[in-house]
Amino acid sequence: MASRALWKGQLRLSLVSIPVEIHSARRSDRKITFRQIHKPSGMRVRYEKSVTGVGPVKSEDIMKGYEVSKDEYVLLEPDEIDAIKLETKKTLELVQFVDGAEIAPIWFDRPYYVVPTDDLAEDAYRVVRDALRNSGKVGLGQLTMRGREALCAIRPCGDGLLMETLHYEDDIRDAEPMFSGIEDDPADADLLQVATELIDRKTAPFDAGAFEDHYAAALRDLVDRKVKSRKTPRATTDESDERPEATNVVDLMDALRASLKGSKAGGKASAAKPAAGKDTPDKPSKKTPAKSTAKSSSKSSSKSTAAGRRKKAS
Repeated sequence: MASRALWKGQLRLSLVSIPVEIHSARRSDRKITFRQIHKPSGMRVRYEKSVTGVGPVKSEDIMKGYEVSKDEYVLLEPDEIDAIKLETKKTLELVQFVDGAEIAPIWFDRPYYVVPTDDLAEDAYRVVRDALRNSGKVGLGQLTMRGREALCAIRPCGDGLLMETLHYEDDIRDAEPMFSGIEDDPADADLLQVATELIDRKTAPFDAGAFEDHYAAALRDLVDRKVKSRKTPRATTDESDERPEATNVVDLMDALRASLKGSKAGGKASAAKPAAGKDTPDKPSKKTPAKSTAKSSSKSSSKSTAAGRRKKAS
């Protein structure tokens, strides 16, 4: 599956601008994902946005709320949030350089590959790559994408460049309260020597391929065996299951079945409880329009029948 560029623009170093594309360095196609299936019907379980006492609500009626105290929110209109989103800039300018070892691992967030868009851009691209490699430096800049601004670090990676988004200072929790209870006394000398020798003995070049996600491997093996087995229960959904209307039909069918179970034998239904939140009179009215109409119709019918009998008798 071909990688899709997440961002296209210029990587700028002073007056030099290099057309580049940014691709995610993480694979998502290898991750096993599941759908929740309703076992009795074999249909997908869906989640709808609803309000207690109101039911399902429309997306345009939903606002974002910031909690200022318990059960109290400040409401923000979507337009107000959109108004402060930054315009997606097409330039990632390297404004500062630091030693590669100076940035602690805790600051790194997500990795991306930075590649030149065409052959003409490769010359300048290689110059920046080799300059960073020879100096042992990492370039810093800010990238605006999808309305937000990310702090980025650019470093050499094989024959290309790797961009890693960094956390901002406010994103990282202070470590001092976590470690304040640990004593600062030096470790026992003999134990320290043994631990150091053990580390030296197990030291080797880093190779991610030497490690395996055993849970992911076992899960994939389980799925493969289930797929091949004819005894594995299966559920088949059609296109109608992809539409929200299908969920409404299922909900309506469940409600009708529940009503049938609650009704009494002989066609006499039990008295329905009033729905929560609806205004209902404390006592039913003595006459409803439907009943009064039926009675008046019955009386007029009786009068016309009696008149017809007298006419025949005469």
